[in-house]
This record gives sequence, structure tokens and C-alpha cells, in this order.
Amino acid sequence: MPTAVPRALLGASILACLSTPALAQTSPTDLPEDDPPPTQIEEIIVVGRADQPITIAPRGLSVSLGQTEFDAINAVNVEDLMKYAPNFFVRKRYIGDANGVPGFRGTHSTQSARTLVMVDGFTVSNLLGNSFSFAPKWGVVGPGEVRQFDIVYGPYSARYPGNSMGGIVSITTRPPRSDEAYAVVQGFAQPYRQYGTDETYAGYSAEAGIGFADTDARWSGRVSFRRLDNVGHPQTFRPLAAVPASGGTTVTGAQRDGQVLYAGAASPDHTVQHQLRARMDFDPGGDVTLQGLFALWNSSSEGDEPQSYLREAGGAMIYEGPVIVDGRSYLAPAAPLQSSDRLEFLTGLKLAGTFDDWTLTANLSRFWIERQRARASNSYASGLASGAGTLTRSGDIGWTTLDLLAERRAGAHKLAFGGSANLYETAQTSFATVDWRRGTSAAFTAETAGKTSVLGLFAEDEIALGDAFSLTVGVRYERWRAFDGRIGRPVGGAPISASYDDRRDDALSPKLSLQWAPADDWQLQLSLATATRFPTVGELFQGRLDSQGSFDSNSFDPNLKPERSRDANLIVRHRTGPVRLTASLFYQGVEDTIFSLQGLNQFGVLTSSFKNIDVVRQYGVELIAEASDVLAPGLNIDANLAWIDAETVRNAALPASEGVRFPRIPAWRANANVRYAVSDALSLSLGARYASRPNSDLAGLERGDTYGFTSELFIVDARVTFDLTNEAQLSLGVDNLNNDRAWVFHPYPQRTVLIELRWKP
Repeated sequence: MPTAVPRALLGASILACLSTPALAQTSPTDLPEDDPPPTQIEEIIVVGRADQPITIAPRGLSVSLGQTEFDAINAVNVEDLMKYAPNFFVRKRYIGDANGVPGFRGTHSTQSARTLVMVDGFTVSNLLGNSFSFAPKWGVVGPGEVRQFDIVYGPYSARYPGNSMGGIVSITTRPPRSDEAYAVVQGFAQPYRQYGTDETYAGYSAEAGIGFADTDARWSGRVSFRRLDNVGHPQTFRPLAAVPASGGTTVTGAQRDGQVLYAGAASPDHTVQHQLRARMDFDPGGDVTLQGLFALWNSSSEGDEPQSYLREAGGAMIYEGPVIVDGRSYLAPAAPLQSSDRLEFLTGLKLAGTFDDWTLTANLSRFWIERQRARASNSYASGLASGAGTLTRSGDIGWTTLDLLAERRAGAHKLAFGGSANLYETAQTSFATVDWRRGTSAAFTAETAGKTSVLGLFAEDEIALGDAFSLTVGVRYERWRAFDGRIGRPVGGAPISASYDDRRDDALSPKLSLQWAPADDWQLQLSLATATRFPTVGELFQGRLDSQGSFDSNSFDPNLKPERSRDANLIVRHRTGPVRLTASLFYQGVEDTIFSLQGLNQFGVLTSSFKNIDVVRQYGVELIAEASDVLAPGLNIDANLAWIDAETVRNAALPASEGVRFPRIPAWRANANVRYAVSDALSLSLGARYASRPNSDLAGLERGDTYGFTSELFIVDARVTFDLTNEAQLSLGVDNLNNDRAWVFHPYPQRTVLIELRWKP
């Protein structure tokens, strides 16, 4: 038995001793009540303590999290509120990390385009690419105004596009219902020790909002503001490269890790973020509602303090260049300084109403990046002197989405029809500059641009079959287009650009879900689906031009295919007294998985770019326990354990990966959260997260628990909350209490202490 298995079982047994619950909730309908169906079968929703119905169709494993769960979590960023969800993770490397990619089950931590994320029904998934650089735009909402998090695993409802192949995350903010105000202030600190780095990094956040509602409850609104200021720990370390040449400065202090010597660490990221958000609701009567949303997210990042571990004889730090360590010659790589800033906006409008027994909903939103600039020096010396460097500037970047939905109940049928349309567009230009900070005397070096669009139509019917069965059948059609793609570079001193061919494709994706309640305490659901995830702008338009201004055929695949999956999920749920137990069996087979790898391109040439992997499959089991008021009144436990087998079945681009576990997917995951209300004013919580060590590359040759690998993870979190008054609450928390040093290539946070003061009259 692999060593990870007993460790996982040990971790799971610890977690199972911790385990928390919730009442499953019925699915939202918003449909007329004058024509109820003959039966209403309770939907299978786990960890469901949210006060409101789930906001997304609960086909497949469905999780709904509310204030009960949120109060037990040390949440600085909004994505923290999901940290104990079953078989789920967010690649969050430090507080304020803009590259927090979510992952479901066997989804790699850079496959960002396989998750659909919405805030109040408006899309914030960054489907301009498919990597850690294209994480959802979590920063448009703060944790203080979230009402609930809903998570659905897999593409089992026809209502959602192919980007739901991994799953769906729906964030719902609290609706403004009366005159109100709230404020949350947090401070946090992380003593960080790794190699030659020994620093304490700290930060704070402040969030506040005010709301109103007129006397006849027709108009209501809320305006909120949040500031986050934090210095994260270093994310990369600079290895020394052995060189045959002699000479250089004799130094000490190089840090050894196995066969690698490290010269220093990249600068910690000092991030400052401002978020302004406004929501307005209007109810004119007549079963019509209107909701408007505006969000501004301004963020800046400074990395101007790279670290060096090397000292020459006089004690001065040596950052880069030729050095001698223990009599051998090495080259210390450049230690550049860098900075970036972004200004982003989200606007959305939602109209809903009931007309002739039909409930109609229309969502229109636009997310755009008004300004995005990244600057970097060529070296440490040029950084200090405001010398040569690079500037990357973005142009028209963003996406527009429209969703239409019509629902009606007709006897035993609950009908749903709808359509969607989206447009994703990007443009980016790079320059070489003589002054990296000011961007002066900028010389053009490269550009890339492109657009994709998807039009979708769906139909779905949930049919009540007798007293204990319901059957949901659906189908989704999508039409995809990629166009206006181009890249450019200077050739012979003049800017040259080349255009990609436009591409079109379509897909038909049927769905089926059967639910059965054989007894009052038993529920079963079988869901089957197919899904198609079309390539993004970043995957398609990523090539290079050669010295003649023609496409470099080694740099991209012009025939990149969409990903196509076949999915199945069987759920069995049983309630016994205060305990609810859920078992979930899942399978997903994906043809033409799009992945960035080194392999053979369409011409048989070894290259590194996005390519199709012929077949990748995953299957596994999830066990979830929820218990309320067990052992003692006020003691609630949630615990979950997952086993996943994810494998590259066939890969002509890299045959060595066939039969190997897909990278960054652990065989075991386990999470638990224990909450205990000691009194009306005092509550305690303890959480734990575990993942076994996966492969770090496709061929399965890279495994380790150090920098550059994806490692095993076992983290324990704790929180104490005390109500000072009816309006004021004080919390003290520690994340990674056991100070586990875990890695996702980059280092995860070490022990972090948080203090929070919350006020709500």
C-alpha cells in the first residue's frame, strides 16, 4: 500500500473524530404556487446551513455554505469561506493573492477555465486563459457582505456552459432589506522561515458598508468599501547555476536543499487593494424586480526588496553575477525589481418577473480591465538605478455576458428554457524601456490580441414521477467562435504583425439526473452528462513570429481542439438522528484535455505550448459526515474524505505520461470543521485540511516536499469568537496552527495569526 494511504487514513480518522452538519434544503423555484407539482422531493444538498435556497441547480454533489460555516473560518479573502468544502481547494499562496485558482476533484490547479464563478449571478470567471494567471476575480466582493456560497461539482445541468466541466461556484451577497451598517477590521501576521529568509510579514484589512431601504420597500441599496494591505512571503527562490568558468566573488550563505543551492529569494509581494461596491434593488410591484451592481477593484503590487543570502568577505550582500561557493564557480541569477497595477470594473443588471405563469430572468454584465501595467527591471542593479527593464501594458481586456432564463411549472413538469452569450477579448503589448519605473523611451517588443465568443441554448425538464422519483432531462447547444487573433514583434527594426485564422465549432451536450427517495431517511441521485469546454484566447493566440515575421510552427498548435467530457455521479444520502451521511461516486473522462506541456507538436517537433492530451480520466469516492448537537449541545461537526484516481490514459504528444497519475491531483483529500458554542457569547472552532503528495509533472518523475514541487499538506486552523456586546464581536484565529510547510511549486503560508473586530448594530 502506498505510504500516502495510511497517512491519509490516519488524517481522516483524526478528522472523523472532529465531524458538522446541516439541514438539506429544497431547491429554489421562484415559480407560481397555484399549480404545485404532485410531489416535491427534497434536493440532496450537503453542508447546507445557508438560510436561503441554493442558487444553482443542484445536480451532482451540491454544497451550500452560510453564516454558520462562515463564523467558524478565518476569512481574509472571500475565497477563504470555502476552505473546508469536500474535495475542493483554492490555490491561494498568500493573503491578497490574485492567482487563486479553484479546483474540483481531479482538476489541476492551473485549469482555471474549467470552473464557472458568479457573484449575484454575474460571471467573474476570467476565461481569457487557462492557467494560474487567469483566476476568478474574487476581489470584486469582500467576505463581510457574503450571504452564502453555493458549490456544484460537475456539468450536470444544461443551464450552465461547458466551462462548468469542473464545477460551479455561486457567491450571493446579502440583499439590502433595511437601514443598516457594518464594519470589519482585521490584522494578521506570519512569522516566515525558509532557507535564509527569516522575517515576519504582516498586513491588515478594513471593510465597511451602509445600506438603506425606503418605507414601502421598493428601493433598497448598499454601498461598501474595503482596503487590503499585506506583505506576503517570497514566492520564488533563485538557484545558483554551476558554470565552468572560474572567477567571481567568493561568498558564503548559500542555502542548500538537496542538490540545489539557493542564492536568495524574490521580493515579497506588497499588495494594496481597494474595492468599492454598490448594489441597488428595485421592486416596482407586479412580480417584477430589478437589481443593479457596480464594483471597482483597484490593486497594486510592489516587489522591490529581493533577498540575497550571499555575503562576501566584508559582509556586503551579493545579489547577482559570478560567485564562488566552496571553491566552485556559479552564476547567481538576476534579482529584478518589479511592480504592477490594475483598475478593474464590474457592472451588472438583472431583471426578473412573472408573466402568465412563466418566471423570466435576464442577466447582463460587463467586466473590464481599464488599466493593467506590469514593470520589471532587467537586474537588481538596474532596478535600484531606475535603469533598463520591461513594460507590459494591456489594452481592451474584459468580457460581456448575457443569460436568459424562462421557468414554469406545469403539472408534474418543471420546465426551463434559456440562452446565453459571451464575448471575451484581450490585447497586450510589451516594451523594452531605458527606465523601468517610468517606462520612458519604450521600444516595442511584442503584442498579442484576440477574441472568443460562445452562444448557447438549453432546455431542461424536471419531471415528478410518483411520490419518490424525479427525473431531470436537459440538453445544451453551444456555438463557439475565435476571431481577430494576432501577434506581433519587431522584424528588421519595424513592427510586424500576423493574424490567426478565424475558427468556429459547436457542441451538443445532453444531461440526465434521476433522484429517488426510497424512504424518509434515504435519498439517491444519479446524474449523467457530457460537456464541451472550448479553447480560450490565451490558449489559442499564444504563438511567436520568427525572424522573417512568419508564424513559428513550434510555438503553438493552430488545430487545438476543445475539451469534451463524459461525466457520472451517484450520490447516496442517509440521515440517522442528528447525523447525515453522504457517499458520492464520480467519474469523468475527458478527450483532448488542453494542457501546457513539453511534447511533440503537429509537425513532430518537441516544443512547449498548449497541446491536447488525447484521454484523461478520473474517478473516485467522497464520504461526507454532518452532525449537529452531538456529544454536547452546541457541538457541530462537518467532515469529508475523498479518494481520487486521475490518470493520463493516452497522450501522443508525450507518450511517457501514459498510465501516470495526472499532476497535482492527490490520491487523498480530507477536510473537517468542528464548531462549539460554549455559551451565547463564546464560540470555538477547529478546522483541518489534508491532501496527500501528488505528482508534479505529467511523466510522474517529479515528486517532492520542497520548493518546485506540489507537496503533501496537513493544516490545522483554530478560531475563538467572543461577543463583546450585541453589536460588537472579537475573534482571534490561527491558520496553519501546526506550521506545516506545504508547497504548490510556490510555498503556501506558514503559521498566520489573525485578530478581527466586527461591528454590526
